[in-house]
This record gives sequence, structure tokens and C-alpha cells, in this order.
Amino acid sequence: MKEIKTLIDEEKLQERIKQLGEQLTKVYEGEEVTVVCILKGSIYFTVDLTKHIKNDKLQIEFIQLSSYGKETISSGKVDMRLDLRDSVEGKNLLIVEDIIDTGRTLKYLIEYLKTKNAKTIKLCTLLDKPERREYDINVDFVGFNIPNKFVLGYGLDYEENYRNLPYIGYIED
Repeated sequence: MKEIKTLIDEEKLQERIKQLGEQLTKVYEGEEVTVVCILKGSIYFTVDLTKHIKNDKLQIEFIQLSSYGKETISSGKVDMRLDLRDSVEGKNLLIVEDIIDTGRTLKYLIEYLKTKNAKTIKLCTLLDKPERREYDINVDFVGFNIPNKFVLGYGLDYEENYRNLPYIGYIED
């Protein structure tokens, strides 16, 4: 195994997530909001983020999409592995994503959710790699812009491992 280096330490990560939660509290004040957690990678971010969103009308839904499989680069095809359980018609949706790379998965998901007649759809990502973007995606809330490195930890994996690291790391080539 190659050495894992720290890109964003746990303290910096948690402070930024708290700031995002406070921002989202203001955005959704007095409104119902359904957080759509994209499994598996976004689970840690979603849990910590929603702890900081002060809103009694917050619900959580889960969806699972993949375009990576067990590879470190996208296959180019989005696979829906788990669909939403409940209707989101007329609801304010906040998609919570761990990382936006090419934008392919999010483009697919946003188009899919539009067919579900949501009231609003906003996107919050922990990590954004704008230099890798192939699809035009409007990202409403960004935790960190990062360089083009393969990252892991805090939900992000390499072959389903390393998700439980409390920080964002990368493997040096």
C-alpha cells in the first residue's frame, strides 16, 4: 500500500461542515427540506452536515449511484443501485454529494430528480474538482475546491476501503 497523505485534516473538515450547516439553516429557514444523501460516499458528510442544519422539518432520503465501480476513474456509465424510497414531489431537495469530479453522476441525478417534480433542487458537495468537470453543473454549496488527486477518507473509498478515515487523504503517485 502506498502512503496516504493528508489533504484536509479532521479539524478543518469539521469546521467547514459546521459553516455549511449554518448557511443551509438560513437558506431553508421556515421551509421543509429533504436531504438526498448519495450513498455510499456521502454518508459521513450527510450525517455531520445535518447535525448543523437547525430545521425541525428536515427529512433524509438515500439514493445510490455509481460510475466508478472498483476503479479510480469513471466508467462513463451511471448505474442506479438504489432509488428513493418516498415521493419527493413538491419538496425542496438538497442533494448531498461527497465529491464532484466530471459531473456525470450529478447531471444524471439532477435530470432524474427533475422528473420527480420537486419544488427546488440544490446541490451541496464536500469536495469539488472543477478542473475535471466535463458537464456543466450548478453547485450551490461547496466545502472545498481540491486539486486533481485521487482522494479517500471521510466516506470516500479505494476499492471500498479507507472510508472510515476521519480526514481527506490522497495517495501520492
